[in-house]
Amino acid sequence: MRQTIAERIFTKKCGKIVVPGEIVEADVDYVMVNDITGLPAFEEFEKLGKKIKPIANKIVLIPDHYVPNKDVPSAKQAFAMREFARKYSIKNYFEVGRGGICHQIMIESGFVAPGRLIVGADSHTCTYGALGAFATGIGSTEAAGVFAMGKLWFKVPESQKVIIEGNLKEYVCGKDIILNIIGDIGVDGAIYKSMEFYGSTIKNLPLSDRITISNMCIEAGAKTGIIPPDEKVFNYLSGRVRGGYDPILADADATYLENFHYAAKDMVPMVAKPYLPSNVIPASECGVEIDQAYLGSCTNGRIEDLRTAARILKGRKVHQNVRLIVVPASKDVYARAMREGIFEIFLESDAFISGPTCGACLGGYMGVLAPGEKCVSTTNRNFLGRMGDAKSEVYLASPATVAASAIEGRIVDPSEVKHEK
Repeated sequence: MRQTIAERIFTKKCGKIVVPGEIVEADVDYVMVNDITGLPAFEEFEKLGKKIKPIANKIVLIPDHYVPNKDVPSAKQAFAMREFARKYSIKNYFEVGRGGICHQIMIESGFVAPGRLIVGADSHTCTYGALGAFATGIGSTEAAGVFAMGKLWFKVPESQKVIIEGNLKEYVCGKDIILNIIGDIGVDGAIYKSMEFYGSTIKNLPLSDRITISNMCIEAGAKTGIIPPDEKVFNYLSGRVRGGYDPILADADATYLENFHYAAKDMVPMVAKPYLPSNVIPASECGVEIDQAYLGSCTNGRIEDLRTAARILKGRKVHQNVRLIVVPASKDVYARAMREGIFEIFLESDAFISGPTCGACLGGYMGVLAPGEKCVSTTNRNFLGRMGDAKSEVYLASPATVAASAIEGRIVDPSEVKHEK
């Protein structure tokens, strides 16, 4: 039987040949929880009784949503994670100041590798598919089960094949690719499917852009988004990955539920208007005046994203009516941005720079929007009230579009400012 990447990974993890739609129990390589989803997982685990001990080497604990704590309730959440790590001697705990945004840390710290099966109590766990893993979000109760057993039940998903060929235009990146696709198939176009990405465009993308694509597959309803691993992935993991790994590729004549074909030349910088990631238009047609611009998150907070924005912002100022908030995705990204002089460019442009946190992305703190305010953001969701008041608006875009829009005071295509002095 010829299988897709997802099917082959489950076949390996189950020890038997699987088929789409089958309910299976599979061995999990790692389970991750953050400061918000961790507390209920810890509480559920403790209900299993004192005789049950967690499989500590499979558990990764990463505080990131309210880092640093914004109030007493968030401090209690963080305290619960800290105490759980101490109680059960869980070494994979990333204290504040030693980590960053959970999905970036999972990749940076070598937990993610081709062929692995990873779950996380956060919907954007699908990010890890960019390195050839099968990764998906689960609930906190399920996470507690994995703590105890190291395995979980799954329904083997059907797979979709997305093929993109050709060279991208200047300033068109992974964010624009995935917004194009979601705009085409809709937020329900891949429900419980595994999306696999192929073609010369994907092969030529840097790993950072591939991560952005996989990160937002959940916004099309997908269970995960997988990109076949290649030398770029292997080189990145060299000296970084924890343990060995077995790259898994689809069989040449694997069967896919659907096939989608795109030409890179047809893609332009895109913006997703409120209140769905599928509500897309070309950035050049938007023109909405903004109050805030946000650069960061697990979607676009990597060093490559900051470099792109810095190239546009260099020698320019953020519009007088706009506040630009910059949030590197990890301590490592923060340090590299400092060494490369990127922060100096941001500071001279009047941007505000924060340490790694998810706070603004979920409307928790560090950039909450007031009624009527509009924000162009490199994050992944623009639902009603996502970053603040229900009467605020979030527009999703790439780092280049966010930087250009911060300068202009309205959402624009990056080409509108790239030649200015």
